[in-house]
Amino acid sequence: MHKHQHLLPIFVALCAAFTLIDEVDGEYLIGVGSYDMTGPAAGVNMMGYANIDQNTAGIHFRLRARTFIVAEISQGARFAFVNLDAGMASQLVTIKVLQRLKTRFGDLYTQENLAISGTHTHAGPAGYLQYVVYSVTSLGFINQTFDAIVTAIEQSIIQAHNNLKPGSIFLNTGDVENAGINRSPSAYLFNPPEERARYTTNVDTTMTLLKLLDSASNRSIGAFSWFATHGTSMSRENRLISGDNKGAAARFFEDWFTFSNNSLSTRNTKFSTIQNISTLRNKAQKIKATGGKPCGKTTSQGFKVRKNDGSIFVGAFCQSNVGDVTPNVLGAFCTDTGKPCDFNHSSCNGNDQLCVGRGPGYPDEILSTKIIGERQFEKAVELFSSATNPLSGKIDYRHEYINFTSIEVQLNESTVVKTCPAAVGAGFAAGTTDGPGVFGFQQGVTEINEMWKRLRDLLKEPSQYQVDCQKPKPVLLSTGEMFVPYAWAPAILPIQILRLGNFVILSVPGEFTTMAGRRLREAVKETLINNGNGEFDNETHVVIAGLTNTYSQYIATFEEYKQQRYEAASTLYGPHTLSAYIQEFKKLAKAMATGEQLGGTGLSPPDLSSVQLSLLQDPLGDSPPPGKRFGDMQQDVAQPKGGSFKKGDKPSATFWSANPRYDLLIEGTFAVVEMLQRERWVPVYDDDDFCLYFKWNVTVDNGSLYGLATIEWEVPEDAPSGVYRLRHFGSSKKTKDSPNEYFTGASSTFTVS
Repeated sequence: MHKHQHLLPIFVALCAAFTLIDEVDGEYLIGVGSYDMTGPAAGVNMMGYANIDQNTAGIHFRLRARTFIVAEISQGARFAFVNLDAGMASQLVTIKVLQRLKTRFGDLYTQENLAISGTHTHAGPAGYLQYVVYSVTSLGFINQTFDAIVTAIEQSIIQAHNNLKPGSIFLNTGDVENAGINRSPSAYLFNPPEERARYTTNVDTTMTLLKLLDSASNRSIGAFSWFATHGTSMSRENRLISGDNKGAAARFFEDWFTFSNNSLSTRNTKFSTIQNISTLRNKAQKIKATGGKPCGKTTSQGFKVRKNDGSIFVGAFCQSNVGDVTPNVLGAFCTDTGKPCDFNHSSCNGNDQLCVGRGPGYPDEILSTKIIGERQFEKAVELFSSATNPLSGKIDYRHEYINFTSIEVQLNESTVVKTCPAAVGAGFAAGTTDGPGVFGFQQGVTEINEMWKRLRDLLKEPSQYQVDCQKPKPVLLSTGEMFVPYAWAPAILPIQILRLGNFVILSVPGEFTTMAGRRLREAVKETLINNGNGEFDNETHVVIAGLTNTYSQYIATFEEYKQQRYEAASTLYGPHTLSAYIQEFKKLAKAMATGEQLGGTGLSPPDLSSVQLSLLQDPLGDSPPPGKRFGDMQQDVAQPKGGSFKKGDKPSATFWSANPRYDLLIEGTFAVVEMLQRERWVPVYDDDDFCLYFKWNVTVDNGSLYGLATIEWEVPEDAPSGVYRLRHFGSSKKTKDSPNEYFTGASSTFTVS
C-alpha cells in the first residue's frame, strides 16, 4: 500500500471537485515549469547555518526550481513566480536570470514582474550570493552552485512560458497544525498586549494555496502554497543535500498527484507480480555485480523515475514570514541536562551552544523532516481537493529599488526617524535554537565585552553615527560600512507587489517575524481597500513571499528589536526597519490601487560578479585504486541472515567513484534502485526519492586518496516483493583539463519480501 494511500478518499473528493468547477472558463493563461538545480554534492559548504564544517557529502533528495506564470488573455499583463529549493534568493542570481530572459524574451519578463523566492532550506550548497557576509564560510563565490541555480530558474521559466494555456486558478486557505512554533517567544511578548490579544497563537498557522487548472483538459497542472516555517528540520550537522521539510512536502505532493492519478495506483503496483520468495532468491543469487562500465553523459537521465518532459505536475511549497518560526516543534532543550533552555536567552547556564531545538522525530532529523513535510503536504492535499473559489480580475505588479540604509520614516505628524547602514548585533553570533552559534555569545543581550569589541575593530570599527543609529543593538559587525574586498551587505533592496485579482503577493527580501509580517499584510491590505475604488475589499487575500529577489536577513518589530534576540540582532537597518518597509510598501500599494505607474527611484543594485573571490579549489582529477574501475564494488550488498530484506531495512552498497563535482548530473541521478521485471531491469527509485540516500566520501588506501559512493535504500512499506539491485552513475576526470568520462555500475542482486 502506498504510504499516502490513506489520502485516497481525498482524491475522490478531488474528482468530485472537478465536477463542481467544470463550467468555469479559462480566466487566464497559465503555465508551470520545474527544473533540477541540485548543486555540488561534495566538499561545498552549505548555506544557512554558517557552519564552516558543514560541507556537502551526498544527496538525500534533489533541489528544484518551480515556476508558475499567469497572464491576462486579453491585455497580456503577466508575472512569473519562481520557488527555489534554496536558502534564499540572491541579487546576483536575479540579475543574471534577467539578463538571460531579456536575450530570449525581450522585455516580457523583467525585474518588475519576476519574483524569485527561496524556501529557506539550510541543506543546499552555498556560494551564490554576492555580498561578503554570506560567503565567508563557503570560502567565497562558487560558480558551480551559482550556475546550477541560474540555469534551473531560466529553464523552469522557459517551460512555464511554453506551457501557457487558458486556465483557471482557485484559492483556498486552512490552518496547518503543529508544523511550527515560535523560537523567540520572549521577544514576541515585547509586542503590545492589545495587539497580541488579536491572535490566538504566536505564529501564523494559515496555509494559502493556489490550484492551477488547465481549462481544455480540465486537469490540474500545479499548486503553489505559502506557509511559514523554517527550513531547519535538517540540522547543522547534516551533510546531505536536501530541500528540507518544504522540499519534502513538494516531493510528496507531486508524487501523490502523479501516481494517485494513475488509475489510483502507486508507481510500484504495476511492477508487482506474485512470485514464490524462494524463486526470487534463486534468481537473485545468480546475478552478480556488473563491475564498472563506461556510459554516456545523459545515460543516467534515462534511469530517472520521474522524466522531466516539461509537462509534469508542479507542486511548490513557498516561504512566508518565517523569521521566528521553527519546525522543531517539541521545543528547545539543554543537551547536557535535558531540561528546557533559558526562556529569555535560549542558553544553558550561559552557554548558547548547548540549547538545541527538537523536531517531532527527535533524535532522527530525517524523520523530523518527513513529519513536518507531511503535515504541510497533507494540508495542501486537503486544500487542493476542496478548492472551488476561482480567482478573477486583473493582473498587475509594482516594483521599486530602495536604498534601505537612509530611509526617512514618518512615524507620525511630528516624528521622522531614519534607517541605518546595515549591521548585526551580538545576538547574531549566538545563533538560534535551530543552529547555535559561537561560544561566548547569547541571544537577548545589549552589550559586547571588550575583547569582542577589540576583535571587531580589527575588521572595522563602527562609526559613532552607526552605534547611535542601531541602539539598542550593540554593533558586532558594521557590515554596511565594510567594503573590503567588496561590499559585505546589501544597501539597495527590491520590494514588489504582484496582483492576481483579489490575491496579492508581497515579495520581501528577508525574513519577517510573525508579528512584523502581520503588520505589513494589514497595512498593505488597508491601503489597497482605501484607495482602490471598490476593486479591493475584505475578501482581498494578501500573502508574504519571504526571502524573495535578494536577501537582507531579518525584519523584527520595533518592540522585538528592544530585546535583541537573534532575529532583532539580524535586523540590519536598525530599529525602524519594519516601519520603513511598511511605509514603502504602502506607496506601492497605493500606486497599484489607483493605477499609478511609478517613475522609479533611479537606483539599481550593483553587479559584483567581476570582483567575487573564489577560494574553493576544483577537483584536480581522480583515479580508482590499481586494478579497479570507477563503478566497481568496494563493498557489495551484505545479504541478510534471513535471505531477504524486509520493509524498513536498509540495504546498501559502496562503489569506487569520482568526485560528484565533475558533473552534477542535472536532471539525471547518481543513485538508482532497479527491480527485475520479466527479465529486464526497471528503475523504481532514484536520488530524488526520500527513501534513497547517495553518500560520498574519501578513503585512504596505501597512502592514496580515493572516492567512495555509498547508496543506501530504506525499503519503503509499499515496495513490492521482488529482486532488486543498486546502481551508481558518476563522472570522472583523469586530470583537471581532461574530458569527462562517465561510468556506471550495479551491485549484486538481493530480494525484498
